[in-house]
Amino acid sequence: MNNNEKLFSRKTAPQSSARMVEAIYGCKWSLTVYQLLSSGVNRPGEMVRNVEGLSTKVLNQCLKRNVEFGILDKVVFNELPPRVEYQVTEFGEKFLAILDQLEALQQEIDEKA
Repeated sequence: MNNNEKLFSRKTAPQSSARMVEAIYGCKWSLTVYQLLSSGVNRPGEMVRNVEGLSTKVLNQCLKRNVEFGILDKVVFNELPPRVEYQVTEFGEKFLAILDQLEALQQEIDEKA
C-alpha cells in the first residue's frame, strides 16, 4: 500500500434528516402533536381544544410542515361538514422511533449530570 493513499474520506452529517430533526425540535408544538396522535386525538379542532396555548394558525403550520416532511399524512373526508384527520406515516413511525432514542439519550445524560 502506498503511504499517499487515503483510506477514508471525510464523513459529513446527513443533511436532510438533520434538517428535519432541527425543524421538528425547533417547532415547540410538533412533539405535542405526536403525543396527541398517539393518544388517538387526530382532528385539528380536537387538538386545539386539548392543548392550552395552541392556536389553530400555529397548529396548521406545524401539521403542514410534518406533512411536507412525510411524517404525517392528511386524510380529507368527503362529507359535510368537512372532516380532516392526521395520521403518522410508515416513514413517520421510523422518524418518531429516532426521536424516542434521542429522548432516552438525553435522559441518560441528565442522570449523569
